[in-house]
Amino acid sequence: MKTLQASARPVPWAWLAVVVMAASPLLASAGDLSATYRGKPVPFGQGRAHTEVRTDTAGKAVAVSIVFSEQALAGLPGAAMAPAYVLRMPARGPRTVVDHVVINWEAAGHPPPKVYDVPHFDFHFYLAKRAETLKINFKNENESADPSQQPPAELLPAGYILPPGTAVPKMGVHAINTQSAEFQQQPFTATLIYGYHNQKQTFIEPMVALSFLQSKPVFSAPLARPARYSKAGSYPGSYRVSYHPDSQSYEVTLTEFQ
Repeated sequence: MKTLQASARPVPWAWLAVVVMAASPLLASAGDLSATYRGKPVPFGQGRAHTEVRTDTAGKAVAVSIVFSEQALAGLPGAAMAPAYVLRMPARGPRTVVDHVVINWEAAGHPPPKVYDVPHFDFHFYLAKRAETLKINFKNENESADPSQQPPAELLPAGYILPPGTAVPKMGVHAINTQSAEFQQQPFTATLIYGYHNQKQTFIEPMVALSFLQSKPVFSAPLARPARYSKAGSYPGSYRVSYHPDSQSYEVTLTEFQ
C-alpha cells in the first residue's frame, strides 16, 4: 500500500498489469491501486490531526479517518472555550460523502446528565459543506423536537430517536441510539450519533470519552444504517477507535463503505 500526501497522486499501474499478466503472474500485483491519501494537518492539543482516505486495490474509497498524535490529548483547553478543530479532506484521491471533519472538545461533557457529562470528543464527519453548516441556527436547543426538524423515518436507523434538547447551532440536531450501552446503565466509552438539519442528514458522529482514548483501545463496532440517505454515495457500515503504538497515534475511522 502506498502512502500519499495531499499533494501526491497514485500511479496508474492498471494498464501495465494487463500487458504483463500473461507473461508473468508474479507481476499481477502491479495493478494494486490501494493507497492512503492524507489531508493537511492542523494543531490539536499539543499535537496535530489530519484526515485520511484509504482505497482498496481497485482505487475505491473504503475508509475515512481522523488521525491524531498522542500529544493531542495534552494541553486541551478548559470547558469555557469549547474549541472546534476543522479538518479538510485530502486534496487528492477519490471523493467520498464526507465533505469535511470537525473535532469538538467537550471538556465538561454535555447533557444528558450521568450519560455524556464526562470529558469527551465529538468527531463530526460532515456530509454538508462547511459554509452550509455555519448557517445552521436555532432559537433554542429543544427545536430538535419540532416537526420541522424530525427527519422521515427511513432516514433514521433502527433504534435511533431525535429527542428535544439536541439542537446545536452550526451543527444540527442529534439523533441518539437508545440501545447503546450508555443508556443501559453502563459507562459511556464510545457511541455513534447521526446528525440532521431541516429533515436531511448532515453528519455522522463517533463520540468518544477521553478516558476511553487514554486506555489506548482497539475497538470496532457495527454502524446502524438507515433505509436511505439524503445524499447519494457510499456509506460506512462500521466505525473504529484505535491506538497505534508504532506511530503513537490515535485513529477514529468510518469504514466498510457500501
